[in-house]
Amino acid sequence: MRRLLQSLLLKLTGLGLLRITLFSDTYLRYVKPGLRPVLIASGVVLLLLGIVAAFSRTGNGGHAHDGPASGGPDGHASDAHDGHMDGAHEAHAHDGHEGHDGHDHSATPKIAWLLVLPALSLLLFAPPALGAYTAARSGAEPVAVQKKGFEPLPATSPLPLTLTEFTKRVQQDRSRAIQGRTVRLTGFVTPDATGEGWYLTRIIFSCCAADSQTVKIHVYGSGSAEPPAADTWLAVTGTWHPAGTLGTTSAPAALDARLTTPIAQPINAFTDDLPITPG
Repeated sequence: MRRLLQSLLLKLTGLGLLRITLFSDTYLRYVKPGLRPVLIASGVVLLLLGIVAAFSRTGNGGHAHDGPASGGPDGHASDAHDGHMDGAHEAHAHDGHEGHDGHDHSATPKIAWLLVLPALSLLLFAPPALGAYTAARSGAEPVAVQKKGFEPLPATSPLPLTLTEFTKRVQQDRSRAIQGRTVRLTGFVTPDATGEGWYLTRIIFSCCAADSQTVKIHVYGSGSAEPPAADTWLAVTGTWHPAGTLGTTSAPAALDARLTTPIAQPINAFTDDLPITPG
């Protein structure tokens, strides 16, 4: 029974990994795209191990020795020794049987079958991606300092920027090139607990969901009395919300929204790059 459970867990986990990597892009909810080959290889290995475990035997129990034993040329000394050991073993087994009330303690505990549930969920129902719930409970990470000078901004209007680029321009660009410029930012909605606007958010994977970081832009105004629903992906067009001193850290990464447009979740949702939309 124990070997059956081990085999089942290995096969279910392997099949689950293959399902989310070979037949969908669900794996992008949890890891960066570059880890896809590693996940496929892991799924194949786990599936093969499960198949091998299902067909393997239960160790060395129950096999018999043929021919004379090594105790002597004709095996007589070994036979006597074996007879003595067999009798002792039977007596010990009988005593142990009585001491344990006939229970077989080598069987798999019933509670161990609960381990099948997470493996089965990976196969049938993949856990949801990180979103507004996670972002609302994590502070925005400070952006890296721009060591080189800033290039002049293109004349494009609205100007597409990532949330990180916008934050750097607001807080680090002494030329204040972002002032008065209409920009277009993309992310998902995270509610503001204070009720003053909401956050346009991107969650960034360095490697996987466990080491994710959050970038947020505070958005004021959205063309409606109610803020957009949490986890809605939007393209937001607007201008910097003036406060503090532009070009310094006293200036908030905030936007006065003029237009919000719902979009499909980008393929590169867990980066802070310009969006690559499906289709």
